Amino acid sequence: MRELQELGIELLALEDKELDALELPDALHDAVRQARRITQHEARRRQLQYIGKLMRRVDPEPIRAVLDERRARARVETAVFRRAEAWRERLLNDPDSLAQLLAERPAASASRLRGLVESARRERAEARPPHHYRALFQALREILKEGSRYTPEP
Repeated sequence: MRELQELGIELLALEDKELDALELPDALHDAVRQARRITQHEARRRQLQYIGKLMRRVDPEPIRAVLDERRARARVETAVFRRAEAWRERLLNDPDSLAQLLAERPAASASRLRGLVESARRERAEARPPHHYRALFQALREILKEGSRYTPEP
């Protein structure tokens, strides 16, 4: 029962479209939406218990599958974010690293990246706001995201 209640609590973190896609019974769907609005501790605790009770009448496997897929996507996004940060620092500190990145990702635009790296270096040296620094990160994230697509297991 506790596991089902915890699974129900995880439903609160889903976006509305993800929650709607689960095709939950109306009572459970409404209870989850209502729990999101409750801020008082005791009232929220009771609502979460109610969600746990309603979860006993539902097959938890499709819900677990959606939540597991969501966690996997989040892990991939986090990994891409960290790699983009690491590449940005390498590109700004090591002039030879651009060639390494282009060897790893041949589809990347060398001229665009070279321009962003130079602009970001100039910004850093002149202590200006980090516009190109951020643009470089966004470009790297897009480049790295292409090769790191999440594919669900069969």
